[in-house]
Amino acid sequence: MIKKILVVDNHPVVLKFMSQLLDKMGHQVRTVEDGLSALEILKTFTPDVIFIDLIMPHIGGEKLCQIIRKMPELEKTHLIILSAIAAEQEVDIASFGANTCIAKGSLDKMAKHVLAALEQADRKNHVPSPKPLGLEDVFARNITMELLSVKRHFEIILNGMAEGILEITPEGKIIYINPKAISLIHRTEDQLLSSNFTDLFLESDRPRIKNHLMEINSTSQPASVQGPLTLNEKQVSLHLLPVMDETQRSILIILNDVSEQKRMEAQLIQAQKMEAIGTLAGGIAHDFNNLLMVIQGNVSLMLLDLNPAHPHDEMLRTIEKQVQSGSKLTSQLLGYARKGRYELKSIDLNQWVISTSGAFGRTRKNITIHRELAENLYPCETDQGQIEQVLMNLFVNAADAMPEGGDLFLKTTNINSQDIKTKLYTPTRGDYILLTVTDTGVGMDSKILDRIFDPFFTTKELGRGTGLGLASTYGIIKGHGGYIEVESEKGCGSTFKIYLPASGKQAQKKANPSAPISKAIGTVLLVDDEEVILEVGEKVLKVLGYKVWVARSGAEAIDFFSKHRHSIDLVLLDMIMPHMGGGEVYDQLKAISPNVKILLSSGYSIDGEASKIMARGCHGFIQKPFDIMQLSQSIRTILR
Repeated sequence: MIKKILVVDNHPVVLKFMSQLLDKMGHQVRTVEDGLSALEILKTFTPDVIFIDLIMPHIGGEKLCQIIRKMPELEKTHLIILSAIAAEQEVDIASFGANTCIAKGSLDKMAKHVLAALEQADRKNHVPSPKPLGLEDVFARNITMELLSVKRHFEIILNGMAEGILEITPEGKIIYINPKAISLIHRTEDQLLSSNFTDLFLESDRPRIKNHLMEINSTSQPASVQGPLTLNEKQVSLHLLPVMDETQRSILIILNDVSEQKRMEAQLIQAQKMEAIGTLAGGIAHDFNNLLMVIQGNVSLMLLDLNPAHPHDEMLRTIEKQVQSGSKLTSQLLGYARKGRYELKSIDLNQWVISTSGAFGRTRKNITIHRELAENLYPCETDQGQIEQVLMNLFVNAADAMPEGGDLFLKTTNINSQDIKTKLYTPTRGDYILLTVTDTGVGMDSKILDRIFDPFFTTKELGRGTGLGLASTYGIIKGHGGYIEVESEKGCGSTFKIYLPASGKQAQKKANPSAPISKAIGTVLLVDDEEVILEVGEKVLKVLGYKVWVARSGAEAIDFFSKHRHSIDLVLLDMIMPHMGGGEVYDQLKAISPNVKILLSSGYSIDGEASKIMARGCHGFIQKPFDIMQLSQSIRTILR
């Protein structure tokens, strides 16, 4: 039976021994060094069992038992005395309310009696025994021998501990060090004994350590050095415990390697930062796409009315090209924000690796491309345009790292979630595809690696890169439920590993888009909360031949549709609106007329809420900014 246990003993090794023994059994264990600390912890912690040493500073064990027995909330708590003096004199545990007594002896035998005492605690109506457990293992006349045995057992425990343990004099000289500490410091025991403990650390850290040692000597209270220290290129934590008896004083130091923990904390902070930046980037891209939509719509209308020989025709087409460039930029931002998926299809990633790397290789003759592609590779469900962008971003990044040329290695492998060994994330169970892209370029140092996926971060000269390539790659992979890792060292090249969930669907070939269609007839209800988009949208739809009604909010659209649903052929519905978003408007329109035809429109791509609406049966989606031909084709496809 799992118990809550408090151990009260002034010997740190006994506390460590008891904590490890009881932790292994699954108990919830707290430890304190004296009676005063025990009373403090009992204000918030109600244990089932308390192990109490009799001889302690700051309220002894006998007095502590008497106080506990007067606390109503601890009436049923089982009290177990843990004492070395039981071998030399009788201890009347019943007189101060204890249930059991264990004579301290060799730790291996004491462990057996601790477990026996816990079994007694499970028995109802247990009658205290005047005879201590383990008394047969300890003899007063052999107390010196027993003390030596205890010392040997302490050494066995210390030698096997996962923490580094050192004992130093008040002046800082090392007088004991266990094997774990030796391995952390990377010096021999002979070199370390009698050396100065503070000299092991960087000169910048030594004043902080010396201040703590001075504080320990003056206050005799345990302390921890705040923040990790650098020791032999590792990050370590220090906990300092004063050790005192009648003849000498020393300080026990517990040394823990926290390098991996700090690395994981830094990665988690990085992931949280990127998540926050992604949300901001997505919002900026959405608003920017709405702005581009107004420009694109007006340019499209002007080009329709303008003779190609007109001197303004070329300028308008230049504006249109810049709108397209701006749209590509926002597409990368949306990719980073994980809002960049447009249409998911099951694909054979090998085919895309071959075609994309082939096209790339024709433009970079100084790079030799090596492919090692798995046969019968699992299909994966991705947006074809986005996965092509990911591949091209990785290839361009590799080429930039190899300005004089080099080798690019591409490898695909079928794996399982069990094969993804990382502590940063827990992959969803199932099959995965691993794409590995390795270059022989200049590599990256740790400072660049920490920022490699940050949007707008680039090592290129001003004007030669946006810093969005790898940022969008990160977002696209995360948006597809996958994971991306990078390994690199300065001068040793880089390796990107991409894990994509496998799909049970058969891989499809990329479909060719149908040709745009121009004039049409019908009635369209245009729903958007931005007046400028309503204005240009109404003009574009009328040019295409449609009769147009406009609604400036979701509520207005529902009210108008409920009155005129029989005369409306299609609703062009914006996704992001105040008070009532596109998802709720869609559901209410479908409730009014199950056969209503709806084309979603958004400055975001088809992700999140839009993809959920599409799954509920919506007829189509078009991303802003779109030109007049794209709009014509989308509407005609739905009304066909």
